[in-house]
Amino acid sequence: MTLLRRPSIEENGRYQHVTPENADWKYVGFSAYQLEEGQTFSLDASDQERCLVILSGIANIKAGDESFENVGERMSVFEKIAAHAIYTPNDCPVTVTANTPLEIAVCEAPGHGNHPIRWIKPADMSRETRGEGSNVRHVCNILPEDEPADSLLVVEVITPSGNWSSYPPHKHDSDNVPHESYLEETYYHRLNPSQGFCFQRVYTDDLDIDETMAVSDKDVVMVPKGYHPVGVPHGYESYYLNVMAGPNRIWIFKNHPDHEWMLKP
Repeated sequence: MTLLRRPSIEENGRYQHVTPENADWKYVGFSAYQLEEGQTFSLDASDQERCLVILSGIANIKAGDESFENVGERMSVFEKIAAHAIYTPNDCPVTVTANTPLEIAVCEAPGHGNHPIRWIKPADMSRETRGEGSNVRHVCNILPEDEPADSLLVVEVITPSGNWSSYPPHKHDSDNVPHESYLEETYYHRLNPSQGFCFQRVYTDDLDIDETMAVSDKDVVMVPKGYHPVGVPHGYESYYLNVMAGPNRIWIFKNHPDHEWMLKP
């Protein structure tokens, strides 16, 4: 089974749909929608908590008994503005109405009802720059492990033209806390300009998985296990939205030993 999912638009505006069932894993769900102004979609209550990330545009969102008006700000994921997001616990139905042309991601993982519905605004999100030289990338922590949720971890990353990201290669596929945590992961990719491409390799130590993909705008790469670096060609800027979840809500990764030398002083 390929780890690469190409977009395919459906009547309700959904063009990506990863579930534990169709991904053959246990924890992470991811969907992406593209709506015209005035268009609406609904999600039934389920056993999943959700983080609805406004990729671009503005929406009204009804979650359970709460309503949030004019959620969103940026009109492109490449604007230098963090996302707006709505967190919902399990057993919470959701309705989204687009106030402008809208792109929205729905991130899902098992919920246990421990946290209330809330609007996560850009001011609530930490931002950082990681790496040096051609390994620089810019990170926005939408739902990190120090913010309340049951299972979900959500982050977005901008990688400049010609740079590498998720690099040196690292993995988080062993349930061996405090040395490493097991987290499934999806990468939702965007390119600027949109006709561009980037590369992502997913591979394990024993090369049981070893897949290198040319990734286009709006593609999703699934990472069930293994290392997963991203390379961005000259002339194009990369955005990706990561969703991670596993048995423990903590991100502890292990760098590939062949490449860890570059992190030493």
